[in-house]
Amino acid sequence: MKYWIYQVARIGVSIIFLQTLFFKFTGSPESVFIFSSIGLEPWGRIGAGIVELLAVALIFFPRTVWIGAGIAFGTMAGAILSHLTMLGIVVQDDGGLLFALALVSALLALLLLYFEKDKIIEVLFKTKNSIFP
Repeated sequence: MKYWIYQVARIGVSIIFLQTLFFKFTGSPESVFIFSSIGLEPWGRIGAGIVELLAVALIFFPRTVWIGAGIAFGTMAGAILSHLTMLGIVVQDDGGLLFALALVSALLALLLLYFEKDKIIEVLFKTKNSIFP
């Protein structure tokens, strides 16, 4: 059961991110509106798309799932914060869909980080090349 939850979380984050990439990279009016509203159009939109694509690529490979999940969570934390402080829950009559997708993506990324906690601890604390002495 744990295996299937893990796989659903990987696939879920990846599908949500890949679906939104189309809108970011094609400059859809809604994406342009969102990033204009927070003062980051066009570079923020394109940069966010590149970061999300990187997260999906890292989530695809088993050895780097934890890195991709960390990037995905950080990106979605920024999106959630933007919704709560500048954009609002509902953006251009979307019924809160983008906010909900950000919440779901963040929760799935957190779930992946939980499943990958042993790898994270090993990389941070137990290897010769640890970033901490």
